[in-house]
Amino acid sequence: MKQYAYARVSARDQNLERQIAAFVEFGIDRRCIYADKKSGKDFERRGYVRLIKKLKSGDLLVIKSIDRLGRNYDSIIKEWSYITGTVGADIFVMDMPLLDTRTKSDTLMGKFISDIVLQVLSFVAENERANIRERQADGIRIAKQNGVKFGRPPRVYSDEFLAVAYDFLNKRTTAAAAMEQLGLKQDNFYYHIRRIKERHLFG
Repeated sequence: MKQYAYARVSARDQNLERQIAAFVEFGIDRRCIYADKKSGKDFERRGYVRLIKKLKSGDLLVIKSIDRLGRNYDSIIKEWSYITGTVGADIFVMDMPLLDTRTKSDTLMGKFISDIVLQVLSFVAENERANIRERQADGIRIAKQNGVKFGRPPRVYSDEFLAVAYDFLNKRTTAAAAMEQLGLKQDNFYYHIRRIKERHLFG
């Protein structure tokens, strides 16, 4: 059995190191860690495709959280079933220990609980994604009502990044929490906040 891990962030200016450090501490060889800086809207990601080609029956795939695998409820369920069913590998989600398919070899109840928790968390991940889009749309609508003119937004900022920035600018989250979520240090974080405000991405 080999152990692999997969890390993902949505934008090039976000940091993968926190996820990678967790995998190394878990005991996974850095050479077996695959990563992408790309949206989770589908599974057409270079690092992920390379990982799937490596996985064999009996191997273990570790991810930090379910939304690092993907962001669409149906596609997460489908990919999970492919890895555990067709490939025959196991999956362990570090932030949710109940999502550990290795329990299927011990008890049927363990497998049942894992499947139920997966479906619930996949739904929550997609629902949060929808909430992010709604908050962003609200911010844009309010800004337009205040006379802000919008050009084409910079591609470097993902929807997730803008949503966190919007929450910070509207005092719904602290700077420390926003920096932790985005994986940015203080100077870099405030640079991007200033840039977002200057470009009037939000009112």
